[in-house]
Amino acid sequence: MGLKANAAYRTGMHAVYETDHGRRESVLILNDMKVFYYAILLMCLIFGTTSFSGPYQPDFAVCTNVSDYPLLEAAGYEYVELNVAYLMPDKSDAEFQVHLDEIKELKARVISCISFIPGSLPLTGPEPKQDEAALWADSALRRAGIAGIPYIVFGSGKARNVPENFSKEQAIGQFVSFCKRIAPLAQKYKVTVVIEPLNRAETNLINSLGEGARIVEAVDHPNVQLLCDIYHMMREDEPPSEIVKYGKYIRHCHIAEKEERTSPGTKGDDFTPYFKALKQIGYKGCVSIECNWKEIDKEIQPALSYMRRQFEAL
Repeated sequence: MGLKANAAYRTGMHAVYETDHGRRESVLILNDMKVFYYAILLMCLIFGTTSFSGPYQPDFAVCTNVSDYPLLEAAGYEYVELNVAYLMPDKSDAEFQVHLDEIKELKARVISCISFIPGSLPLTGPEPKQDEAALWADSALRRAGIAGIPYIVFGSGKARNVPENFSKEQAIGQFVSFCKRIAPLAQKYKVTVVIEPLNRAETNLINSLGEGARIVEAVDHPNVQLLCDIYHMMREDEPPSEIVKYGKYIRHCHIAEKEERTSPGTKGDDFTPYFKALKQIGYKGCVSIECNWKEIDKEIQPALSYMRRQFEAL
């Protein structure tokens, strides 16, 4: 193709070709490059829509015994959540090895452990036992790291409860001080401690996401973050918008129905406003059922289906 044809191609004019037999004019040609770019744009729109229009679904777990993991896996759950007591922080490594072997034998995927500090080790008040609690925490975090458990839930309502006639501000300072003490341990063992706000029937310290977020901010360490428990939020009439407000700190999520802490779907609670908030913050963690099971083997499948349907409806 000669220079005239090249110029015509670039401008979308008639292309002119020079041949051995003389000059011949072609029909108007389309700008092939423009067509190409339009095609690419169309493909991006099609595949982009396909990628993001599907239902938002997080991973799901259940707080129960590790022996229930095969049941959970068969029902479609990705994880199990255990109690810190399973890590046996006050026992020998040899004794803990039995539990570690059980996890390995079942090939259980453990997302977290709850009930971090026992109530017998108060963290606040005139006579806190933070030294003993720190030893307990060190052992629990180390073993969580060994077992590959990424999160430890710091609820422990009794341990953090502010005694009567004791300054709440002082208690907050004590709690923050303890969290700062254990944060480097969590980092060392590659575990994240998530602060769990609890309703006022369970503790009088940290009853909302906002209060939990202020603890996270005061500690100012990447291995101390926040948990949102939809059950406790509903008990405290805490709106879903708080999840959006403090979403940057949220790493884990618990759920149960409001009235009797039953499994999702038992009473028919509508979780969609809270699920919508999780979707809005781009939450990629786990939603774990922490409830009062009546017949776990019969309830786990309906509970999972119920949550999935509500997520699909978003």
